[in-house]
Amino acid sequence: MEQIREIIAQIDLQFVIYLGAMVGGLLVLEGIRQLFSRSVGAKEAKSRRMQLIAKGATTEQILKILKPTEKRSFVERLPFVGDLPTVLRQAGITMAPGAFLMTCVAAAIAIFVIGAQFMNPLNAAVLGFTVGLFLPLMQVRFKRNERLSRLVQQLPDALDLMARGLLVGHPLNTSLTAVANEMADPVGSEFGIVVDQISFGDELTDAFRDFADRIDQEDVHYLSTAIAIQHGTGGDLARVLKVLSRTIRDRLNMRKKIKALSAEGRLTASFLSFIPVLIFVAMQVLTPSYYGSIANEPEAIPLGIAIVTLVILNALALRKLVNFRF
Repeated sequence: MEQIREIIAQIDLQFVIYLGAMVGGLLVLEGIRQLFSRSVGAKEAKSRRMQLIAKGATTEQILKILKPTEKRSFVERLPFVGDLPTVLRQAGITMAPGAFLMTCVAAAIAIFVIGAQFMNPLNAAVLGFTVGLFLPLMQVRFKRNERLSRLVQQLPDALDLMARGLLVGHPLNTSLTAVANEMADPVGSEFGIVVDQISFGDELTDAFRDFADRIDQEDVHYLSTAIAIQHGTGGDLARVLKVLSRTIRDRLNMRKKIKALSAEGRLTASFLSFIPVLIFVAMQVLTPSYYGSIANEPEAIPLGIAIVTLVILNALALRKLVNFRF
């Protein structure tokens, strides 16, 4: 008990208070944002594109917002974040990659400067990098994965809606418009972009090819190929869409079964991969002298590099064992 009290006494109470105030302020701002943000109810538009149309936006304005012109960015030449433009586009975020990255870097520097007033520079640097740069990048990737997963789950319903429209005699463009107007995001806005591109003068096959390249999902590539073949050779597109819809549904069910069977292994791998990092962070916060006392030893740097390398290799090996491509 005495040792626990000594450890607790070493914690800078002022730092804890400031950290709690910062987290509380962020939560308050997020709550205010959600409170005043426009929610999509039953009487409102189901997709972002339909909301823009309701506000009076033209087709050109909608395309500029939802499908901005791709420009080469210096971010693409940077290591580890070179795919940030693609990730932001697939996540549905229209913010420029350079502006997003510079905002994260500025936040990391600000957190480091503030944290350095209450802790040693190493801990402040780790805190700034984690909160200001690492977590936002991970959040964007998480949002990208969530959006793409939701789009693939909506795709069978969109194909069924298109097939029903074709079966009753509607042209393909009308069926696409029905999907864009009736379905929620992200599939509603993505099909809406296709419709707007066609109405703006693009070929049907080119619009679907852009859609497949933009989303870069296997099922969307199948759809693009089916539309291109039907457009060039003719055939029963409604039947093709129904078969493709059933195939995608079967694949989704198989993925869910595989995910359920591998859940325990993935959880164990995540726990074993993150526990060394959690232990290091906890010891740095509770007892900085635990590692700080040997930081100046000549063997400290080689041992640190070896430990970090082994932890990374362990995480990669565990991920390879439990990560199934489904």
